[in-house]
Amino acid sequence: MDLGIKDKVAFIGGSSQGIGKSIALQLAKEGVIPILSGRKVEPLNQARAEIENKTSISPMIIQGDLSINEDRLHIIQTALDAFDTIDILITNTGGPPAGNFDDFEQTQWNKAYELLFGSAASMIRGFLPKMKSQQWGRIIAITSVSTKQPIDNLILSNAIRSSVVGLIKSLANELGPYHITANNVMPGYTATQRLKELTESNPNFANVLSEIPMKRFGKPEELAATVTFLASQQASYINGVSLAVDGGWIKSSL
Repeated sequence: MDLGIKDKVAFIGGSSQGIGKSIALQLAKEGVIPILSGRKVEPLNQARAEIENKTSISPMIIQGDLSINEDRLHIIQTALDAFDTIDILITNTGGPPAGNFDDFEQTQWNKAYELLFGSAASMIRGFLPKMKSQQWGRIIAITSVSTKQPIDNLILSNAIRSSVVGLIKSLANELGPYHITANNVMPGYTATQRLKELTESNPNFANVLSEIPMKRFGKPEELAATVTFLASQQASYINGVSLAVDGGWIKSSL
């Protein structure tokens, strides 16, 4: 199937490793030019080299911390200076620390807000005007199944990622007339370094496989394939959804 996005430009947050890197690679396989972003140069260079080796595409890399507003502004301006228009925006970052309500002071809530919500809102604000002017765009937020079914010991993520879902649904309503879709993808337990860290730090994660009907963790490339389709021309009438890629872990049928 021709997804109709060859030569489009995509910005993918948190793309030096894990889910973000897998999304960038899958988009590059479809002929999309990815812009990789992360806090450290070396992993970004490694991700770029991997994508160049596996595709005919050479990604751009921009170093910066998406939890810091000044870095976000630098990333946005650098990307727009290079490409004028960003067609596909994937908002994605690492997760905040694990813990319960009493574990965190207000400063930690503020940091989690900037990491998860502030970064998404800023990147959308930066790239949206050009999407509107060209009457085409894709905004895809990578959140978590915890927005649908809260996960114990992840209160920062549970609470703040849910606000991103509200943002995306509101944008879907606003931006439809511009032929811009806004969707939310909710990864389940996916085999990344983040999952390894959570498993090691929280004994409750030891039995999580028994809660997944497919009895295995997801693969980053499975999540990436879902995101790539939502970014495609073929998905032009999918708007405002929250799509779980979780092997059936969410118990609710709604």
